[in-house]
Amino acid sequence: MSLPHTLRDVAGLGTEPCGLAESAVVMIDCQNTYRQGVMQLVGVEEALKEGQRLLERARAAGSPIIHIAHDSGPGSLYDITAEIGRIADLVAPQGDEPTVIKNFPNSFVKTDLHERLQAMGRQKLIFAGFMTHMCVNSTARGAFSLGYRTTVVGNATATRDLPGPDGTVIDARSLFLVSLSAVADLFTVVANSVDDLPN
Repeated sequence: MSLPHTLRDVAGLGTEPCGLAESAVVMIDCQNTYRQGVMQLVGVEEALKEGQRLLERARAAGSPIIHIAHDSGPGSLYDITAEIGRIADLVAPQGDEPTVIKNFPNSFVKTDLHERLQAMGRQKLIFAGFMTHMCVNSTARGAFSLGYRTTVVGNATATRDLPGPDGTVIDARSLFLVSLSAVADLFTVVANSVDDLPN
């Protein structure tokens, strides 16, 4: 029995990850929100270390980097003025790397992310961050609809257990794999690790 085909295969869109030198790197919601308490993700610290490796390679390649932070206002788990809502030190912006503040899962909705990328002249994007099934997934789909070619670094993302519609628990590892498989069917290339990205 042959392996199933993706829609990318059928459409001839290719499976080669974007190269760092030709891409902008977008770090999605790498906030302390996901490192503790009710929103702590499975494998979050390992994902942040992979994100740190991505940033090191991107900075060495001279790739533009944009950080995204979700803000739900004062007192929330996503309060960007409080420690819990700040971008983790491990992957914090450096120099003149901008941070785009968003209020929706898709980082392009009601933000200037698209305009910033157009001004940079970048049509290829590399994504990392949180959560795999939510804002990473939504942003990759949004980017596809805007005509970008994208890559998600899978191991630089993480998610959490979720309740299933039938009352069972969907464990984080299964959700991680299914979420990446679903978005890779059409919307993006998924690279397992930073080591899989061409220079």
